[in-house]
Parts: sequence; structure tokens; C-alpha cells
Amino acid sequence: MTKPCIICVAITGSVPGKANNPAVPVTLSEQIESTQEAFEAGASIAHCHVRDDQGRPTADAERFARLKEGLERHCPGMIIQFSTGGRSGAGKARGAMLPLRPDMASLSVGSNNFPTRVYENPPDLVSWLADQMFAHDVKPEIEVFDLSHIFKAAEMHARGQIKDMPYVQFVMGVRNAMPADRPVFDFYVQTVHRLFGDVPWCAAGVGPNQIVLNDWAISSGGHARTGLEDNIRIDRARLAPSNAALVARTAELCERYQRPVATWQEARSILGLRKALL
Repeated sequence: MTKPCIICVAITGSVPGKANNPAVPVTLSEQIESTQEAFEAGASIAHCHVRDDQGRPTADAERFARLKEGLERHCPGMIIQFSTGGRSGAGKARGAMLPLRPDMASLSVGSNNFPTRVYENPPDLVSWLADQMFAHDVKPEIEVFDLSHIFKAAEMHARGQIKDMPYVQFVMGVRNAMPADRPVFDFYVQTVHRLFGDVPWCAAGVGPNQIVLNDWAISSGGHARTGLEDNIRIDRARLAPSNAALVARTAELCERYQRPVATWQEARSILGLRKALL
């Protein structure tokens, strides 16, 4: 297998503070520095959240704008993907940053359970977010927490709400949601190909499942997500020292399965993205 593998780094999540691992970047300067290190280690997509002065997740468009500006300066060509997840805001506030025209944005097309709450994605909000992405030429990354989400994405694609080639990411290992189960993973891959054809896809694993999903995705011809948002450890005994360390670990799996790590130019071509403004 020689198909390049895109590595996405999720640099910081929506959990406040650094209580779990001091390496998690919180401030904008920390996020930019951490992303640059991950970019140099092989990541071609940065999945981004922003936080307020107290370290709490926010959907503040001005902070997203400053982060985007810093990443474009220090990581030229890297694909910038904003999160529209529910922990950063409510309702249409979740899409307040989309007029900034990042290359991509996450789009959860259905609801599911999270460890302590319901992750609500009502149909009218999903449609509005998709329409905003369409209007601002932002490619959605479809976040799949459940089989029904693949079918919902296919329905939206057939209606023209998701244009061009869909990009689906399976998220497995979230407590109370879909566990990391290999037969389910294989069925997800089959279902994406049955509904969409030969399109690129990605997988993300949470906690200790991160390396498991990295392995499954890379060995199966998909793309991989890593980073401190999803996992704070290198192994059960050691905290990860940086996002770059987790990217390097993922790149080692690419080498094991004889897949070159995609450059940002290759990643943009694979995903059908517009050219970078350098």
C-alpha cells in the first residue's frame, strides 16, 4: 500500500484547564506553538478549539480569527479545521466562526451520548451548520459517532447540502457511545464505500483507543487523527509530552504499513480543497 496517509492533530479539546496533562495547549500562543511542532512532525490538518481567558471552551469568532492568522503564518499550507462542537457554544453560536472560511470544519450530523451528557445535534441546527459551510466554501468533516450518522450524511449529500466528495470520520471509544469494536469499524468502512464510493475517510479513537484506531485506519487505507484532545498518554504509564509526540507515533505506524505520511499539498489534493494562500 503506497497511498499517502493524512494525519490530523486535534491540538486541544473542550475540557477546561490542564488538570490532566500540562502539555495540553490552552492559550492561543501555546496552541500555535504546539501545532507548529505537530506540523513539522507530519500533521497536515489541525483540528482546532479555542478557549477564553479562564481556559474554558468558547466559540468566539475573534479568537478563532487570531488562531487562524497565527497558524497560517507559522504553518503555511496546513489545513485548518475548526470545531463546531457543542461544548463551545449553543445553537447557531457554534457556527459563528464559519465566515472566517477555514479550510474545513467538523460537522456532527446526529445526537449521541457522551460520558455525562447528551451531545445534542438537532436536525435544524445540523442543516443550518451545513448550509453555512456550503455558503462559505468550508469542507465539512462528518463526525460519525453512530451508524445512523453515515446514512444522514448520505441523505444530506444527495440533497446537495454536502457538496463534492464527503469526508467521514469515525469516532470510537467515547464512554456511553460507540466502543472501539473491530467488526463495527469494518462495517463502517464498508458502509461509507457502499453509499459514497471510493472516498477518503478517517478514524479517531478516544483515550487508550487512539493508537488502536490509528492502527486500524492506517492498515485499512484510511486516514488518522491523533492529538491531546483525544488522548493524553503515550502509554498507560507515561503522559504524552506534546502533540508532536503523538503525531510522531502515528507516523511510525504509517512506516510500519508502508504508507507515506501525506504532505499538506497531498492532503489538500486528496480532500479536494482549495489552494492554500501562502
